[in-house]
Amino acid sequence: MHFDLFELLHSFGGYAMWVIFLIVFAESGLFFGFFLPGDSLLFTAGVLASQGFMNIALVCVGSFIAAVLGDSVGYWFGHTYGKKFFNKPDSIVRTPDHIVKAEKFYEKHGKKTIIIARFVPAVRTFAPIVAGIGSMDYKTFISYNVVGGFLWGVGMTLAGFFLGSLIPAEKVDKYLLPIIAVIVVVSIIPAIHHIWQERQEAKKHHA
Repeated sequence: MHFDLFELLHSFGGYAMWVIFLIVFAESGLFFGFFLPGDSLLFTAGVLASQGFMNIALVCVGSFIAAVLGDSVGYWFGHTYGKKFFNKPDSIVRTPDHIVKAEKFYEKHGKKTIIIARFVPAVRTFAPIVAGIGSMDYKTFISYNVVGGFLWGVGMTLAGFFLGSLIPAEKVDKYLLPIIAVIVVVSIIPAIHHIWQERQEAKKHHA
């Protein structure tokens, strides 16, 4: 089955921006949104804006707000219900061990995790939830949340806009999918590197 994100967004017409904002919101803080294509979606939105399908300023502002609100909802959920929800013996979402590992990740990388996580698929969905579970001070959280939301929501969108501006309109379809594929690969490298580091540390402990 051929999946063309460009054609999908274009088919929504005037509702495309609202679809983008909803997906960005869901992926940023609703635990069931971890599978959504945030990076490629924002980039594609930028490309569409460069071709005149959407207003780039509105897309950037809306994506930024949706990203910040999404993380805030994730933090609230984690702080209010996280421990009870994820510590259920029959939970299929996250086991207590995963929560402990996530909290150790925060201890290792500090507050900047809120910003770094924005650029790591799946991790960006659970990061604000774990911050809430760990009772990170909300004022601290929201300051990093705003910075991360801006760098990701606006940065990825503008990257697509400027690159799209360099590509002739008739060749956008030809180059968009390969570019998105590169973005997806690059975005999962940090996660792969983190997993590799964990395995190396585990081997050292067992040695």
